[in-house]
Amino acid sequence: MTSSSHGKKEITIYAALFPVAAIVAMLAYNVNVYGDSAVGGSNQFILLIGGAVAALVGFYYRVPYDRMLDHVSGNLKSTTGALLILLMVGALSGAWLVSGIIPAMIYYGLKLLNPAIFLPATLLICSVVSLATGSSWSTSATVGIALVGIGKTIGVPEAMAAGAVISGAYFGDKLSPMSDTTNLAPAMAGTDLFTHVRYMTITTVPSYTLTLLAFIALGFTLQPHGSADTGVIMAAIENSFRVTPWLFAVPALVIFMIVKKTQPLIALLAGALLGGVFALVFQPHVVAQTAGAEKLDFLSAYKGIMNALTVKTSVATTNPVLNDLFSSKGMKGMMDTVWLIICAMVFGGVMEAIGALHKISRALLKMATSVFGLFASTAASCVVVNLTASDQYLAIVVPGKMFAEPFKDKGLAPENLSRTLEDTGTVTSALIPWNTCGAYQSGVLGVGTLDYLPYAVFNYVSPFMTLVYAGLNIKIKKLAGK
Repeated sequence: MTSSSHGKKEITIYAALFPVAAIVAMLAYNVNVYGDSAVGGSNQFILLIGGAVAALVGFYYRVPYDRMLDHVSGNLKSTTGALLILLMVGALSGAWLVSGIIPAMIYYGLKLLNPAIFLPATLLICSVVSLATGSSWSTSATVGIALVGIGKTIGVPEAMAAGAVISGAYFGDKLSPMSDTTNLAPAMAGTDLFTHVRYMTITTVPSYTLTLLAFIALGFTLQPHGSADTGVIMAAIENSFRVTPWLFAVPALVIFMIVKKTQPLIALLAGALLGGVFALVFQPHVVAQTAGAEKLDFLSAYKGIMNALTVKTSVATTNPVLNDLFSSKGMKGMMDTVWLIICAMVFGGVMEAIGALHKISRALLKMATSVFGLFASTAASCVVVNLTASDQYLAIVVPGKMFAEPFKDKGLAPENLSRTLEDTGTVTSALIPWNTCGAYQSGVLGVGTLDYLPYAVFNYVSPFMTLVYAGLNIKIKKLAGK
């Protein structure tokens, strides 16, 4: 064992991997115990325990406590922007709910439904809903359930319908700025939200196009019968909201600001504030309801908008299918992801301080001698964590921290890593029966994971697409000056 110029022993690869092995084992057991509620707190504490294990290894190798704390502080500072954006995303989702923007997206999406093109229409509808809400789970549990039921009545196999629902739901989950995984991936990789979203479109749009073509082709093999009656759902939306195309002015403006590379916090704040204004103009009764008042006045308007921005709010409709969907947790609802990031930064900071991440990254670079090898190693790690730790958040957090330095050393911009984390970690989680996402989707839609797997086209095309781009060196962004 060698010694450094500072008198510290150099950490071995086995010692560097020990905290990783320990945390994966603990997280796997914890997810097995808590299921899909593990992200509500217990996973966060396990990450802190993992940091403590790494600290014990560091003490053995004579790494000062202050050095570890400094690295943790640096990590937390680097995520400040991501955490603020995450909170603003929560505010945006609440404002867009009470303003009727999200319900309008769902309303016009349902108008696309036609028995002759049921599968591609289902894909498109779930994509729109998931983009609007930022949640694959909410999409599946609401519109997804309705679409699987409608498909069954017109002769579409449930597995096919479920595959279309999940493909659309995870497309939106990947690209929506309101998605927690879409915020988590750039935070782990060290880039910003909108750079990450723009860069993801490079692989996501081709993957989605192939998925759409696949469902169009599948549609020709079916002989639908009956009719897809969405009138009840649409009537329920009209009874609770004033639906008008003017509501799309707000998301159009936010998209315009994003395209013009406006700072993310400014664009999201503008979208949230305008959502509040549109709520007062188009949905005054909803604002009053959110405030718990019978009529709208200055006090109830203030309280209703503020509640929508900050805490859990819901809008009741005459259709129970929509009630869960028309619910937002505001800024408060983002806190689970916020402290997941904070606890992950603690673990990552200690691992950096003791030299473990550096040692692991050096070993990985020896095995992944090419750019393609590095992308493939990252993708494989995401899938392995999904298989072992059974949680999509951990499939982003653990590989994200491990591969950040190797990507930098190869002269690759961090958005390459964040895109790969989403192209593999987020989407493959729904394909694993014992993963929280796979178990949830199967339970909600009433279709076995292995049954819908062949039809969840987007979820298994995405990882291959990112590897194809890496192998052919297409749109692989370099660091400035590299």
